[in-house]
Amino acid sequence: MSTDSQVAPAQPQRTGRSRIRIGSAPDSWGVWFPDDPQQVPWQRFLDEVSACGYEWIELGPYGYLPTDRARLADELGARGLRVSGGTVFEHLHRPDSWDDVWAQVRGVAALTAAMGGTHVVVIPDTFRDQKTGADIESRHLSLEAWRAKTTGVDRLGRAVREEYGLSIAFHPHAETHVGHQSDIERFLADTDPAYVPLCLDTGHVSYYRGDNLDLIRRYPERIGYLHLKQVDPVVIDEVLEKDIVWPEAVRRGAMTEPPNGVPAYPPLFEALEERGLDVFAIVEHDLYPCDPDVPLPIARRTHRYLGSCGFPSLEIGRPTGSREAQA
Repeated sequence: MSTDSQVAPAQPQRTGRSRIRIGSAPDSWGVWFPDDPQQVPWQRFLDEVSACGYEWIELGPYGYLPTDRARLADELGARGLRVSGGTVFEHLHRPDSWDDVWAQVRGVAALTAAMGGTHVVVIPDTFRDQKTGADIESRHLSLEAWRAKTTGVDRLGRAVREEYGLSIAFHPHAETHVGHQSDIERFLADTDPAYVPLCLDTGHVSYYRGDNLDLIRRYPERIGYLHLKQVDPVVIDEVLEKDIVWPEAVRRGAMTEPPNGVPAYPPLFEALEERGLDVFAIVEHDLYPCDPDVPLPIARRTHRYLGSCGFPSLEIGRPTGSREAQA
């Protein structure tokens, strides 16, 4: 683990008063790629996420939303939207991978910073081909490759802070080398707490039957960002038993709208409040591919449900009954 901490990175302030800023993301509208005919146009996503009452969004795959800063700022401002962060993918366990990863990060980080965002969510690449389901590399890393990943992510966190004034948030994910809870715990032990906060994706933790509450309670100082997601345990049982590839699991309904799945949100919010965490909590409901009319009703119900949870720390944006939210 890196011990050189001369430049202090941005971290959520632990004031003793919890603040959970709820938002949503293109993922909840079935968006996985910068350009895909099966996805809703970006204008429709922005219109609908605003109509639901959300204030905060993520950029989604780089290039889905406009990358021209002035245009994007105008489009967001016209809808009362703000950016919490952007998303990148890493494969730093592979030899000579830094330049490729950093080239991707630069565009995302620059746009995120220009829009006033604070985080770059870093997702490890999957070890399976997302279309064929075939393994493209070993499911288990050698000690050398694991060390390359952890030191590489340390370096990435430091570089993003120094170059762009942002914090990364490392996102464990299904079918990656940091997916199971044991992987997450090992990763946290082997990375620098000053530069590598965790993006706790509640659905991906539950995908492998991990315990989100346990992670919050034991690692509160590492929770820098959240993705709110639920899984259907019945579907997950089949997925794990048959080793079904991640995209097919999504098509079968592995991810479900709250409160129909696990983990339950109220205990998570209570644990965050008890620890005074100040975090973004971005709703993600993996839907790719889906009919373009499917996401909006789900997003409306989800926004309404989150508002009904009644925790004082939850900031869910404009009320859906307001004239602005319905515009």
